[in-house]
Amino acid sequence: MESLFLFSFGGPEIIVIMLTILLLFGGKKIPELMRGLGKGIKEFNNARASIETEIKEGIKEADKKVDKKVEE
Repeated sequence: MESLFLFSFGGPEIIVIMLTILLLFGGKKIPELMRGLGKGIKEFNNARASIETEIKEGIKEADKKVDKKVEE
């Protein structure tokens, strides 16, 4: 998991990043940005769950076909 992150962020770094975002976008735009980010994450998770379900169903169907061929 650690290899996925190029940098490790601690408390001071996160504060600097948050202040930079506040300066760039202003206080009024941040809730809108976070709302959009939340919707994007929700859509991503829904798509991932849908694909996962389709794959599991495909595996079950393939197993049923194999079982039928074995019985014959």
